[in-house]
Amino acid sequence: MSRGIVNAEDTCLIYRHDAAIPTPHPLPPWAPPHHLEDPALTSADHTVLPPPFHNIKPERAPEPPSTAATNTANTYDEEIHKFPEGGARAWSVTAGSFCALFAVFGVINTTAVFQEYFSSHQLRGYRPGQIGWIFSLSLFLTFFCGNPIGPFFDAKGPRGLVLAGSGLLFLSMMLLGECTKYWHFVLVYSILNGLGGCLLNVPAIASIGHFFLAKRGNATGIAMTSGSLGGIVFPLILQKLIPAVGFKWATRILGFILVALLLVANLLIRSRLPRKKYEAASVLPAFAVFKDPIFSLITLGIFLLEWGIFVPITYITSYAVFHGASSAFGFQILALLNTRSIIGRALAGWLADMFGRLNMLILTVALCVVANLALWLPAGDSKPLLIVFALLFGFASGSNLSLAPVCVGQLCKTENYGRYYSTCWMVCSFGTLTGVPIAGQLLSANNGEYHGLIVFAGLSYALALVCFIASRILAVGWNLNVVY
Repeated sequence: MSRGIVNAEDTCLIYRHDAAIPTPHPLPPWAPPHHLEDPALTSADHTVLPPPFHNIKPERAPEPPSTAATNTANTYDEEIHKFPEGGARAWSVTAGSFCALFAVFGVINTTAVFQEYFSSHQLRGYRPGQIGWIFSLSLFLTFFCGNPIGPFFDAKGPRGLVLAGSGLLFLSMMLLGECTKYWHFVLVYSILNGLGGCLLNVPAIASIGHFFLAKRGNATGIAMTSGSLGGIVFPLILQKLIPAVGFKWATRILGFILVALLLVANLLIRSRLPRKKYEAASVLPAFAVFKDPIFSLITLGIFLLEWGIFVPITYITSYAVFHGASSAFGFQILALLNTRSIIGRALAGWLADMFGRLNMLILTVALCVVANLALWLPAGDSKPLLIVFALLFGFASGSNLSLAPVCVGQLCKTENYGRYYSTCWMVCSFGTLTGVPIAGQLLSANNGEYHGLIVFAGLSYALALVCFIASRILAVGWNLNVVY
């Protein structure tokens, strides 16, 4: 790699020994390190946070080499060897995370099936926006509650979290068939499923970061493909089981499948890095990191991305049925979308480690803009066009949720990743809370027509794209050849 290219892993790890890489030009070996004890970058619990990239002055005159500078120049070489980057233990953790995320995001990616069924059966008297709150509240809790869970993971490890999350997720699915009133669904699906998903999601993602650095994007992408696989399997299972045994037993059978997956997750997910002391103040978000405009722009971009991504996942089945397709086709188009999402998640993670995590995220978000506004908006009753949309959007959106965490992770030291991740998703969870209900209200306001809902999703993606591009420019400038 040439001297002019700043790798994402270098950017993250060079913070050790109180130094940081300026971008787009790396520091010369003799440049003195920047000290991290900046009061402006200390959180409420006195956790010292790394300095933002833009505060580093690469134009300073060269100074004589020093011992500290030599240590700084060798930081990445020293740190990279501390991560296994493979082996039986590391890949077994990835397999456990795969099973956990299969359960969490498999159910989330089946939202369109549940939305269509609830609106035509138990909740047929409610407006789409009202039903949308059930799913958005579940998503909100899945991401919002990560802030207190992240420090608990750092202090206690994943075992208790994964066990508790498994119990809540199983209980939610077993009770879902008993729900008949709106508040039943809020309690069982929104709260139990949301909290269970959060208790599983945080340790599943964070544990991978303990074993991988250079290959983190690839390993995370592999684990995240499970959510798309679940989004294929679960809708097809429900399509066969609901007519045969009814909704109640169909969801119970789904619950037993979750038990098998979560048993493997409990056996395999573990941590590696030394435990930190748990302090009550550490559950507070690290708002000091928002002084870094790069982190702030990436967080805003992910917020807008969350607005857009769950709209097609939630409404594509009802959209197909509204335009004359059968319910079976509605189930199948969702499965098709998730099929392509598997490829997108795995391929994007692999490519991101070579060409840059944020670079790949920008590319795939741009494809999502095209898919929503150029394919889904004019699709109407055209099944071929809807299929093409599902293929392209599934492929492009599959990388969104897998690349976003590693883009956040490259802004900090590995040991601070939990705080950065949870702080970012605490904010972005409000996007998941409001996105689907806003789309539902637009659907009602347009008398059941979907064009307003689709434009909302497309514009959300377009604004997210602007934020990601701006953050990249601030970090590495206009040079398109920089791996970032």
